[in-house]
Order: sequence, then C-alpha cells, then structure tokens
Amino acid sequence: MPSDTNHPHAGHGAHDHAHHGHGAGPPVMHHAPPADALAAYTRAYEAARPAPGGRVVAVALEARETEWEFVPGTRTRAWGYDGQVPGPVLEANVGDVLEVRLTNSLPEPTTIHWHGLQIPAPMDGTDMVQHPIAPGETFTYRFALPDAGTFWYHPHSNETEQLERGLYGALVVRGPGEPELDAERVLVLDDVSLDRQGQIKPLGGLIEHHDGRQGSTCLVNGRHEPELAMSAGQIERWRIVNASSARYVRLSIGGRPFTILGTDGGLIEAPVTVNEVLLAAADRVDLAVGPFAEGESVSIEALPYNRRTVARAKREQFATVRVGPAAPSRAVIPATLRRIEPLVTGPVTPNREVHLGFKLSARHGVDFVVNKEPHHRDRPVKVGELQVWDVVNDTLMDHPSTCTASSSKCWR
Repeated sequence: MPSDTNHPHAGHGAHDHAHHGHGAGPPVMHHAPPADALAAYTRAYEAARPAPGGRVVAVALEARETEWEFVPGTRTRAWGYDGQVPGPVLEANVGDVLEVRLTNSLPEPTTIHWHGLQIPAPMDGTDMVQHPIAPGETFTYRFALPDAGTFWYHPHSNETEQLERGLYGALVVRGPGEPELDAERVLVLDDVSLDRQGQIKPLGGLIEHHDGRQGSTCLVNGRHEPELAMSAGQIERWRIVNASSARYVRLSIGGRPFTILGTDGGLIEAPVTVNEVLLAAADRVDLAVGPFAEGESVSIEALPYNRRTVARAKREQFATVRVGPAAPSRAVIPATLRRIEPLVTGPVTPNREVHLGFKLSARHGVDFVVNKEPHHRDRPVKVGELQVWDVVNDTLMDHPSTCTASSSKCWR
C-alpha cells in the first residue's frame, strides 16, 4: 500500500452535487466517494498483480503548468503531463500491472481517468470513487491490464478546461499475435482555440455550451500541421486517438485507401480497407497506412462532417506526410486478426432504454440530460450480468458513440 499524501478520504470535504461550470458544457455534477472508499482502494491496489510472465510497469507523472508551442514560434501557457502535450505515451503488455504515481503541481485539483480500460472503479479517476487530488499532493493508480488496444488518459476533474489546456496522453497495451508492420506511430488528434496573443481563449458562450468547444487550430501530437516523414514502399501502423473535446474527425489520408485494424475495442476480426473513417470525440482507431511512392506529399485531414451543430462543417488540415527514399517492407496483415465471439445471438428483449435528450435552461439555454436528468442514477447492474440496452438519441444533433470491435458501422 503506498504512502501517498492523497488517498480516497484524506483531507478533502464532500463534493456532493457541487456545480463546477466551465462554460463549454453543462455543469459538472460531483458526488462524494462512498464511506468505504479507502477500503475499496486498498483492496483494488493489493489485488493488482501481474499475470504469469507479466511485470509491474511503474510510471511517475507530474501534472503541471508549462509553456508549449502549439504553433511554431508562439509560446502558449498550457498544462501538461511531465510538461509536454500530449503527455508521455505509456506502453505495456496484456497481463502487466500499470502503476502510475501522479503528482499534482497544478493550481487546482485533478484526477486521471483511464479511457477505455476495464479496471476497478477505485482506480478510474472519477469523483464517485476518488477525491480529486489537491495541489501539491500525489495519488497512485495501480491496476492490471486485461485487454490489448489503444487507450488514453485524461482528467475527470474540470475535464473540459483541463483537457483544453493539454492534459491528455496515449496508452498502448500490446497483446500476443499483433500484426507486424514496418513501423508504428501514435498520433493524438486535438484542437485548440488561441487568441491573438497565442494564448488559450477562455471557455464559454452559448454556442460552446451547446456544441462543445471546436478549436480553430488543429493539432497532431500537440503541434499545428506538423510534417511526418515516412519511407516509400513501407506500411505503418498508426494508432490514432481523437482527444478533442467536441470535434468529429472524418479522417482522410490524401483520399488514399487505408486499412482498419482496430477500433476502441482493440483489433477487429478482419481488416477492412476504406478511404475514410469517422472518429467522434474520444474515439480511437488503428490503421495500416501505405505504401506511398518516393517524393509524394500526403495530407492528413478532416473532411467536412455535419454533426448538426451551429458551427459550419469544413475541410481542415491536420498534418502532412513527406515520403522519402524507399525502404524494404516486411509488413504482413493477416486475413484474420482475432476471433470475437458475439455476446448475443438471435432476437433479444432489451433490459432498459437509455434516452439522450435535452431541456431548456434559463442559465445555459440548453442542458443535455440522460433519461430527463442531468446526472441520471439508473438501476444498478451486477458484476458478470449480461444486459442489452437500447440507447436512443432524442436530440437534433449527433452524440458520440463508441465503436465496438465487431462493429462495421464506424467507417465508410
């Protein structure tokens, strides 16, 4: 058990139903962790043991203020893990234990949510299970890694603002039998709104409250329109994370075909070759890209996509690939990437309906709700129980949904 200066009940008052609005979304509903939070944390910490042949991957992270050049030559006051945007790429294997000791050097509380991972609730970084980590304090997250895939980490405290300032990073978990390509790179997509002095604009306004913030400066790995070098004749695996808070990225790579290897749930059953793929906010996708010819210049861009918001959809540039001299290729993409057994077969009766809706708000114009409530508490489920939910979007605009590993409806 670590001797952290912050643990689930140390030195913090309850935050039950406290509102912390950040101007670009509905007010965040905070709830205090349960009375047995420390005991639950201790059990989860001690239960995290590597599988046979696995190891403990120990990482120290610091969330702190930094100066970052989103745009070359312009220094912007930002926040980052270890002073960089995005934070370090964390890498491990299935069966390993990830142990991350986070030090909060920010002027406000923070947490880390491990997006897409199946982990115990006390390690998930939400206010329901963990008191936010106060400035100057530390907290250790420790959990086993049961699934391979591309994941990411970010705060769940004042999330929209902290994410906008640069607090996010990628996590790669590798499994056995991964396809072997010529190279691999992680590309974290984001956007930011900068003022004339190159600083991040304050969040707020009715349009941002309704649509979420869609920044005017597109980023790849924290840089505006970077150039990427790639060898001619090679095929690379690109692990792509959409870390923007509201942008839907209809991704195109020079209009060329590429092959989808995996989505949010890891590798899909069989590779699918397409010309574009739609990534809602927080989505991930693994692609096989190339080969290209020497001397080519290929644009990584977002094609127009109308998610039925106030903002006008347009084509936007993220990065450019410059193709250099040829190199030999050893890439092999198998016809079957993995077997995925269906959870449900045949006709079923849904256990419940989840309605995504909205209601008028005197303060914000519109508040988005789940089953008519801003923070819905539905009937609990039991561990190991299989349920079928019908999720219904009753609003007039798109709502992000997670692509499952067996889904073919996420791309075109």
